[in-house]
Amino acid sequence: MTDTTTPALTARRLGRSSRALSGFVGITLFTFLGLIAITFFIGRVIPIDPVLAVVGDRATQEQYDAAEQAMGLDRPLVVQFVNYVWDVMRGDLGHSVSTNRPVAQDLARVFPATLEMATIGIFIGVVIGVPLGVIAAAREGTWVDHIARVVALLGYSVPAFWLGLVGLATLYAGLGLVAGPGRVDIFYDGLVEPVTGLMLVDSALQGDWTVFRNAFDHLVLPASILGFFSMAYIARMTRSFMLDQLGQEFVTTARVKGAPEWRVIWVHGFRPILVPLITVIGISYAQLLEGSVMIETVFSWPGIGNYLTTALLNADMNAVLGATLVVGSVFILINRLSDVLYRVLDPRSRG
Repeated sequence: MTDTTTPALTARRLGRSSRALSGFVGITLFTFLGLIAITFFIGRVIPIDPVLAVVGDRATQEQYDAAEQAMGLDRPLVVQFVNYVWDVMRGDLGHSVSTNRPVAQDLARVFPATLEMATIGIFIGVVIGVPLGVIAAAREGTWVDHIARVVALLGYSVPAFWLGLVGLATLYAGLGLVAGPGRVDIFYDGLVEPVTGLMLVDSALQGDWTVFRNAFDHLVLPASILGFFSMAYIARMTRSFMLDQLGQEFVTTARVKGAPEWRVIWVHGFRPILVPLITVIGISYAQLLEGSVMIETVFSWPGIGNYLTTALLNADMNAVLGATLVVGSVFILINRLSDVLYRVLDPRSRG
């Protein structure tokens, strides 16, 4: 009996796995295609003439027409969209007017800086925000709960650029506790060979701890500000999830049976909220990658936000669309990874 049913069960499981994988890939590709379409049509709706940005406002009509034909903008909109999709699939995001380099090359250079800052920011947000939310829910109505709610309110109401300017004025210019704007001091720039693009990782791999310390000094303030906003959101959502769980009957039963309070909170209360908490952390991480424009501008951080701002000011549409496409792709990737983690943490979603 075992010899006949085991291969059948294995085949059914493989069939479900292949269908799940096909569905995962299909949904991802469909979403990515929708992102490309939205990006393309936004580029056509924005009242910026990409041809004029290339040739300048003093170009003759002949020069304008020649540039328009060379860029393919004289063709029907459907043909332009098909060509745009084909170029994106090949990794060709066009040429940047601002830097005179391929946009894909520029984004590969600037994105690691944003990734490094956002990763440390989300780490700070999770390490502080999750315990703060859990403790606030467990001590509902106490001074700890009130402090957590005030912190969450500040995280929603304080402008990022204002907090960055205040941090630079006090911690850098006033007290000298952190380094100033930029990724490293100018005399350390170029000393570390870029391997991953992450300054802390590259300097550590090459054993240049002087550059590592300088890069960390520059990173700690902007990453902490991003971490503050992330921590406020994560703490508020964790508190909300925990309050709902701590009011469930199985938690009351565990207390009646004499379970230690720490076990009631962290096992019976916290473990069931891991699945929705993954979504919260994923959304917060994606927002840090996408919403760091103000922080990067204030701190002159050479990341994708600063690159996008410069491109907008210079009417560099290829760079704007390329950066938008990368940020949207990050959102898609993080959402799909959240779905994978759902299946790992929640056995009910594997059926």
